Amino acid sequence: MVDCAESIGMFTADVGSWSEAAAMMKEVLEKRHGILRDEHPDTIMAINNLASKLGDLGKLEEAATMKEEVLENRQRILGDEHPHTISAMNNFAVMLGESVKWEEAAAMKKEVLAPLLRRACQEMYPPADQNKGFPRLTVVVVGKRHHTRFYASRKEDADRSSNPKPGTVVDRGVTEARNWDFFLQSHAAIQGTARPAYYFVLLDEIFRARYAKTAPPPFGNVADVLEALTQSTCYTYGRATKAVGVCTPAYYADVVCERARCYLRGTFETPSQSVAGSVRAEQPAVVSDDVLVHERLRNTMFYI
Repeated sequence: MVDCAESIGMFTADVGSWSEAAAMMKEVLEKRHGILRDEHPDTIMAINNLASKLGDLGKLEEAATMKEEVLENRQRILGDEHPHTISAMNNFAVMLGESVKWEEAAAMKKEVLAPLLRRACQEMYPPADQNKGFPRLTVVVVGKRHHTRFYASRKEDADRSSNPKPGTVVDRGVTEARNWDFFLQSHAAIQGTARPAYYFVLLDEIFRARYAKTAPPPFGNVADVLEALTQSTCYTYGRATKAVGVCTPAYYADVVCERARCYLRGTFETPSQSVAGSVRAEQPAVVSDDVLVHERLRNTMFYI
């Protein structure tokens, strides 16, 4: 009966009745607590699902607290490196970001990403290079889910749509004082007000080390170097002849994820757990054999 109620709650969320879905998820959690112990996987999943529905309702503080509880349970039971723990860390970071707690979200993302990236590079870099500190990484995340807009103060600084010209960077005044972040409007909006992309540097082992003393002309400082590189990558997107709104690597990553989601439709879109109802819910485990790409296409950008 509890499983049935949970499935109904998911379906209710799918059709947009988030308040009703949250109430049902809360009832499911109470029953899980009563029947199972607090550390049972089904109980933890119920906490995660309720947190997701509360986030949909805009109750971000309460949702973030529950996501943190899920993370603490995962770390205590499974360890820091278990895939479910890493997924819980990512979900908690996403919720912090939606709560506009950028600094805390960035720290959590850094804790998730850095070890995974280094582990992925171990096969490519021999131990001798690893002992020298290679590979050196710079990790920058980008998002556009914000309400920040910029307007030119002079007519000559605006384009024909009255938006700032492509390549406009804002890295002071409205950015973090203790972190490296910036807004970049890299594209020209086809219609309406342009929305700049927000970039946040989680980890930097390249730019500060290389340009700490002097930046190459015509740049004034190390931030200018990264911002110019980011703007340049926005012109390299294979589907467009002009600059796009976010840097090309992030755009390609989004395309790859969408293609992978189609390949794994049977895993992620089940009657009891659909995409709309479980955007932040913990997803089923996926192994490398679930998607087999032909050997002639593996090293190509076939997904474009």
